[in-house]
Amino acid sequence: MSPSEGHPLVIGLLGGIAAGKTTVARMLADLGAILVSADEIGHAVLDRPEIRDRIVARWGKEALGGDGRVDRRRLGQRVFGEPEELAALEAITHPAIVAAIREQVAAARRSGQGAAIVVDAPLLMEAGLDTLCDALVFVGCPREVRLARAAERGWDASELHRRESHQRPVEAKRRRARFIIENHASQETTFQQVQQLWQEMLGR
Repeated sequence: MSPSEGHPLVIGLLGGIAAGKTTVARMLADLGAILVSADEIGHAVLDRPEIRDRIVARWGKEALGGDGRVDRRRLGQRVFGEPEELAALEAITHPAIVAAIREQVAAARRSGQGAAIVVDAPLLMEAGLDTLCDALVFVGCPREVRLARAAERGWDASELHRRESHQRPVEAKRRRARFIIENHASQETTFQQVQQLWQEMLGR
């Protein structure tokens, strides 16, 4: 499964909320992968004037922070747990985010730089982005550990459940992946797994 010349391997990450996908993505980037981050793209999309205007038209200026930019926390409080509101937000932002992810992956492929590209996107399967990937990696973590990590973000168990209810079941993601990294011990232990995976995927 090593990448062919001029065609870097595209790695997609799967896992539950607070499993540590972004941590694994950054480790892969440290090893030489080009990182395509849905979170970073999402921030940029919310700063687009046309997106901001549509959000204000739907939820009012209460969705903005003091700097006039969209406040993700405020907006999240308005939509999560409200299926109709969440669907409205996704209709505004997701097409732009998915398009930008696809563009970044294509640009990274054309650049010929990096042995691999890692896509860190919470809705990888839901958005059909798994079809871009040559390899899917599931980042595993027990629910109790994910709950503790979510609490550090200010989310209780009900908030975690509410957010995960809008995603594919964790076990469905595990079954879809070819590779698994368990991320519930030390970062050193996780990095050792990531290094081994990197060597295996690149055929080294």
